[in-house]
Order: sequence, then structure tokens, then C-alpha cells
Amino acid sequence: MNEYLKLRAGTPDDDNRNYLPPELYHTDIVVNEGGNNSQPYPERLQEFNEELIPGIPGNWFEYVPSTYDGSKKVPLVVSLHGGMMNGWAQCIYTSWSYVAEREGFIVVYPTGTTPKHPVNHFWTMEPVPGSPFNELGDIDGVPTPKALPIDENPDIKFIFAVIEKMKEKYNIDADRIFMQGMSNGCGMTMQIARSFDHVLAGAAFSAGGGRIARYIDENNQLQDKGGPKSVWISHPELNGMGPSIEYEAEGVRQDRYYWLLVNGCTELPKITIDGEHNMAFFTGEKAAVVFDDIKNRDHGQTLDEAFLYWDYLFAGTRRAGDVIEQKEAILPRSGDEFAAAFAEGISRVWWKNEVHELTTAPVKWQKWKYHGLQGGVKVRGEYLCVPVRFLAEMAGGEFREDADTLASEIVLPDGKVVRFARGSILCEIGDTMRSMYCEALHRNGELLVPVEWFAKYILKLQVSVCNGVVYVTDHMADLSYCMADLLKDILTDRLYREDYLAKIKAENIHW
Repeated sequence: MNEYLKLRAGTPDDDNRNYLPPELYHTDIVVNEGGNNSQPYPERLQEFNEELIPGIPGNWFEYVPSTYDGSKKVPLVVSLHGGMMNGWAQCIYTSWSYVAEREGFIVVYPTGTTPKHPVNHFWTMEPVPGSPFNELGDIDGVPTPKALPIDENPDIKFIFAVIEKMKEKYNIDADRIFMQGMSNGCGMTMQIARSFDHVLAGAAFSAGGGRIARYIDENNQLQDKGGPKSVWISHPELNGMGPSIEYEAEGVRQDRYYWLLVNGCTELPKITIDGEHNMAFFTGEKAAVVFDDIKNRDHGQTLDEAFLYWDYLFAGTRRAGDVIEQKEAILPRSGDEFAAAFAEGISRVWWKNEVHELTTAPVKWQKWKYHGLQGGVKVRGEYLCVPVRFLAEMAGGEFREDADTLASEIVLPDGKVVRFARGSILCEIGDTMRSMYCEALHRNGELLVPVEWFAKYILKLQVSVCNGVVYVTDHMADLSYCMADLLKDILTDRLYREDYLAKIKAENIHW
């Protein structure tokens, strides 16, 4: 166990679920606001006030780890708060201070330069056609800045001034400067990442993103000024930035596509689901991209995200002029060793991080309750039936079928025989029988049975179902909506669509 990394207990305030309770300032009080947990206020977090830009009062917070002595260059992380927040709030609502203490780098948390308010501040965004965020006025009595072009943005000037201030005060490795932001801070991070090169080695975006039509020119070419950098895109599944989850999923797809193009990613990703974190690791010719869709999380950032950014990506990232040097970080960006993903009507499977053909497309089948209901039906379950032939491969067993294909068997590695028959809900297992979730189907000359039942009962595996996709693996994994969306794109060859930019431009939807 790392002697500098120690989880600290706080005093819960479960009756206070305000967005940002002022009582958290310089105390050990912790809250859980909509799933966005806070940590106790770190003793080493220091506040600074200085007019770095003439006429603009500046406020920021620095976390310098206990091991820093100035003898060697260290990375710098710039972490940007969401709207209605401030620098110290961004610190306690993230785990950057924990990671900094473990790794020995410095974190700075600037506060937006909106008119003075004791707690709540915003960052100035660039105008987006049709966006409701261009001019919000006051929110709960707090003034919000009107959207401004990049070259007129006072917050961008302030953030760059803070970075220069950190270089003056500390022995900063200028090739290892990273930026992360949440919500409104995510928008600011995106503006800087897409508009300025030679500043950041990597950027992490939390709970933001969106459509990219304004970055596509009349020749349907992507316009990017910031160049490649290591990128992490975190999306809470229940982010709620749009009229529907389907609408938002398209924005997520476009935002991800933007960075796949900029970083030169052309191959299929490695996919791993670690609990709630649904991660896709893309390797690019110029830099890496990581997409993380976080299951059952609302708008915000999870308290463990900073560890993921660093351990999977930024620990191995360095800028060398125009080039991003991307090495393995602390944790390998590899996919689940044992994982299969199926979707209704698609005769392919995502199996061990590759696409494989299925002999028959999976069929969604319902278990009905109808006896004594005068013709009425109650649906008692809905399951995805897949070919027994492929289930034999998943089990590492031998597939056998009767000559008429109406019954088939799997000989498991331990020698036990599992037998299925058309129209029967029974499965013969050795010298006994058990009921499945639904009956075996006969389609395209072969048997299909519910993969959810087979995976859980026969193989003792974890099964997660979301957005029409069934994900089977050997560890805790909660499949999320946008990861299921990505898997369907992969299985249908829609991940890298040649005409996608032209389609986006033609739709001309900016928000």
C-alpha cells in the first residue's frame, strides 16, 4: 500500500443535498449530491488571489503534494469546475488530490472569472448556434457570462496565465500538462483542447461533449486547430443533456468521432467494463482516445475518475513538440479477456475484443403468461436466444447436433453433456434436467437458446443487458447505454463511416 495514499473519513451531512453547500469549505463535511460524492477538504489545498490579467480578479487553488521538493520536474494537472461551482469545490468533488499525493504531481483548480459571488462561478463558452447556453442570464441570482468568441474569452486568458504562474512557482514539466473539466468546465477544456496546440499533452472531458457540425467545413472536412493529444471522454449514462437519451447518444458518437479523426484512430478498440465504468480504448497513429460511459450516473463526475485518467492514460503521456508520446501507463489499456456481446438481429458477436460471424442472428424472445387470461398476455421475461453452436465455443466445449438439427448438445470441458431440443424449455444436464428462461428456438436450421440463462447457470458468468445488447463476462460489469450503442456500431461496421461528416453537416444540428 502506498504510504502517501490514504483514504480520509469525513462527517456526513445526509440532510444537505444542495448543489454546493458552502459549509464544505475548510471542513471535513461530506455530501452525496445526485451521486456526486465529495471528499473532506484537504489540509494541503491552498487558496490564492491575484490579478493575473489586468482588470480581472483571479482566484485559484493549488494542491502541492507532501513529497514535492522542487528537485525534479513534475506534471501539472489543471482541473476546471462545473457551473455554479468554484476551484475548491472542484478539488473536493474529484480525487485529483489523492492521485497527486500518490504520484507527486501538482494540481491547480482555477475559479471562473464571472462577477464576484461567494461560491458559484461559471466559465465563458464560445457561441454555439441554437444552444440554450449562449446567454442564460441569472441562475438562482448568480450571473452567467454571455458566450464569446475564443479570442475574446477572458477565462481562457486567465487559465493560461494560471498555467504560466505555476511554471514560475514550481518545477513543472511543460511537456506533461493535462487539463480536465466537468460540465461547464468540460466545455472550457474542450475549447482549449480544440483551439490551442503545444499546450496540453492530454485532456479529459467529464459530462460534456456534443455535436460537431460547426467544426466541419463546406468540403465536409473536420476543422481542428488544437491538434492531437491524449483524450479521455467520460459520459455519465444519465447525463440528461438533450431531449432524450437517443438524442444525447448521437452527440456522444459525434464527439468521440471528432477525436478518433484528430488522433488518427482507425482500428477497433479494446473494450473493458469495470463495474460501472464502460471503457473503450482506442489506439491512434497520433494519440490515444479513451471513451468511458458510466452506468447509472447522473450529470457530474464520479469521485474515482481522476484515478482512471491517470492510471490508464496520462501516466504514460508526454508531448514532444508536435508529437504525443503514448506509452503504457500504470494499467494496460486492454480489453476484457473473456467477453461476448450480442445484439438482436445482428449475425455477429463481439468476442474477446474482435468481431466474429454467427451462423444465425440472435432472436429476442418473450416468456408469456397467458393461461386463464381469456386470451390476454403478460410478458414475464424477454431474452436473447443465440446459436448453441457459438455457446459451445464460449464454453470451450464440443458442439454436436442430431441429423435433423432439432436437438443439439455441448460436451463441456469436464465431460458433462448439456442437451437442448426444439420447443422445450428443459435443458438436459448430465443425468438431470433444468428449466431455462424460455424454450429453445429453431431458426435457420439450428437451435437457439437464451444466452442469459446459459451464461449464468451453466458457465457461472456475469450477464448485463442494456439498449438491446447482452454483455457476458467473467467479472462485475454493468453495461451502459452508450457502450451498447458503440458495440452495435462496431457489429454493423458503422464505427468509421466514410460519409459520416457529410451526414452531420447536412443535418446542421449544432446542439
